[in-house]
Amino acid sequence: MNESSSAVRHTVEVSQQESAQPSPYVAPPSGVPFGTPQASEPAMPWAKAILVTVVVFLVAGVVAGWAWQQFSPLAQYTVDERGGALGEEQMTRIFGPDGTFTSIGFVTALVLGAALFWWLRNYGPWSVAIVVLGACMGSGIAWGVGMLLGHEPLQQRLEAAKPGDLVSAPLELHTWTPAAAWLVGAALAAAVIAATTWRSEPVATTSQPGASNTPPPVH
Repeated sequence: MNESSSAVRHTVEVSQQESAQPSPYVAPPSGVPFGTPQASEPAMPWAKAILVTVVVFLVAGVVAGWAWQQFSPLAQYTVDERGGALGEEQMTRIFGPDGTFTSIGFVTALVLGAALFWWLRNYGPWSVAIVVLGACMGSGIAWGVGMLLGHEPLQQRLEAAKPGDLVSAPLELHTWTPAAAWLVGAALAAAVIAATTWRSEPVATTSQPGASNTPPPVH
């Protein structure tokens, strides 16, 4: 009788010890599939995120427009009795402002787009829209500032010049394609960061305790 009671007490103690051990498998919340990552809340309100993006690209657009006006290579017209003419060497510089605007816009949008998208990544796909729209705004501001600072009508300057003078071509874009460089740079930065962070996140898998992990019954 004593041996039987001792066996029963031993079984109860072992069972209590097993039940006291925390299970490594925690059931997901109700209505959420197992392995689904918890959605993180945005770090700031929508209004602040949009305001910061607008201010950043506004300042960047002003600086980029000034840089476009300062560093664009402009073709030089040689004034003669019939007006102005471009030599072969100067003909190659006609599209200099387009290339300069493209380079400045792409690099600026790539850097700022990457920083802002990383900062706003908790907003999900909406962060891409915020960054891309901000880049489009920056492109328009850069073009407007550059035209305001450096665009001068060519015909009036040719008429006021004397034969032999050199007159710079007006600062302008010959096509709207360079303006898309801002959008491409911001979208590329967002795509690269999104792909990198998606691949670096651990993939949750459904795990069930195997039969070999079950302790043998104690009799």
